[in-house]
Amino acid sequence: MSPTLLPLLVGLPLAAAGLTALGRRGARWPSVVLMATLSLNLAAALWLLTTTRSGDVLAHGVGGWPGGISIPFVGDTLSALMLLVTCLLTLVCSAFALNTGLGAVRLFAPLVLTLTAGVNGALLTADIFNLFVFIEVMLLPSYGLLILARRGEGTLGSVLGSRLYVTFNLFVSTVFLAGVAFVYGTAGTVNLAELAGAARSSPLVAAATAVCLFALGMKAAVVPTHGWLARAYPSTSPAVTALFSGLHTKVAIYAIYRVYAVVFEGDQRYLWIGVVVFSATMAIGVLGAVGEDTMRSILAFHMVSQIGYILLGVALFTPAGLAAGIFYLLHHMIVKASLFLSTGAIEVRTGEGRLDRLKGFARREPLLAAAFLMAALSLAGLPPFSGFVAKLTLILAALDAGQVVAAVVAIVVSLVTLLSMLKIWNAVFVSREEPDADPAGSGGSGGGVAVSLRERTDVPRVGVLGSLPALVLAGITLSLGLGAELLLSLASTAAAGLIDTAPYVQAVLG
Repeated sequence: MSPTLLPLLVGLPLAAAGLTALGRRGARWPSVVLMATLSLNLAAALWLLTTTRSGDVLAHGVGGWPGGISIPFVGDTLSALMLLVTCLLTLVCSAFALNTGLGAVRLFAPLVLTLTAGVNGALLTADIFNLFVFIEVMLLPSYGLLILARRGEGTLGSVLGSRLYVTFNLFVSTVFLAGVAFVYGTAGTVNLAELAGAARSSPLVAAATAVCLFALGMKAAVVPTHGWLARAYPSTSPAVTALFSGLHTKVAIYAIYRVYAVVFEGDQRYLWIGVVVFSATMAIGVLGAVGEDTMRSILAFHMVSQIGYILLGVALFTPAGLAAGIFYLLHHMIVKASLFLSTGAIEVRTGEGRLDRLKGFARREPLLAAAFLMAALSLAGLPPFSGFVAKLTLILAALDAGQVVAAVVAIVVSLVTLLSMLKIWNAVFVSREEPDADPAGSGGSGGGVAVSLRERTDVPRVGVLGSLPALVLAGITLSLGLGAELLLSLASTAAAGLIDTAPYVQAVLG
């Protein structure tokens, strides 16, 4: 892949977004353009991965300006892996949205395409200020997607959740921009390549960059700033929840890996802070899920817990720890989206999300039950799924680095995660007991009196098409578990690029 094509990964989705915004209500061609653009985006990401899989780095300065002045777009193994998975998830979640009707809403296609452009830019930029810009490009369409619904189907909960989401992210963006200003004021540049190792030699640059990392940690929903995710994500539509689960926090995590590797050069003096905070994130996130009684709320808290696992890899900052963290990151994006899609399909069809109002779906929807079970077992870390490989390699890396307490926390949290997944499985898929009536109608997400699904003649089945998105992603987690050598090899190559950032720096500076 030619480096000069890298900016097209941002330009093409933006152009397609502008085109689809012209579509009238009821027009089908914007959906065709959306899926075609996302498919092309996925192909380009795969091409980039094949080009960089051996550790090569591609870099291009927009406009042909020299390094340090131009807007740099850089692709290496890590960014290519992230691009590939984010493109795949966006495509699958968009297909789910089209199947459930959300994709037919007039602004869905341009909003998703703009979001895609922001994600691609954030993953490819080598400039902290441009990272801020692309994160804002991600956030602007997200505000619209949070409350997007077909006419007459919007809810007060989505408005309240979006208000929390917008308020928190505006605050975090302000903190991040202040951090960028501090970095420029202390180092005289915001180019990552020119900042290489600056935090190790300058306490002022280290403090300024720490502000950026703190803001990224908030965006990643690290404890104690995790409450916004657990409340905002379940309030929107299931398709958007699944989409956001694989994009927003994961871009922030990627940026933490990249910035700490380049600017701090893995400075060992500060790693203990990450070990403590990320271990707490693992534990508090899973404990928060224990008291929840809706499917998406439980999964949202588990998402917080798993973020602690992922970031533990950068807190270890060893070749094994970074490789395990990157493997875990990619695995989690796929598994969590699958879980949100399988539970979301049930919620779309029934209008219910509470555990005590949904019974017997294993017999009613066997494909959907299979998809949920595979993804749930993978999330808990059971073989032969990718979650087993991810957790095993991370725990071994923690033990090898001498972080015994973190390894013990990871094991205990895995057991509680399994119990939570069994809680959903037993309540929603296995139990055949009739739900109790709720005269007040205040418990379920759809309101009204709880009735048996057998009495709900108006509830259509999810069927094959509705189950397929979750089933595809569940199949991927199984294949990654059985053939983990390939992804582990790629993750190790990506980790080597974070340990030795010289090729990345040289490519950016030309």
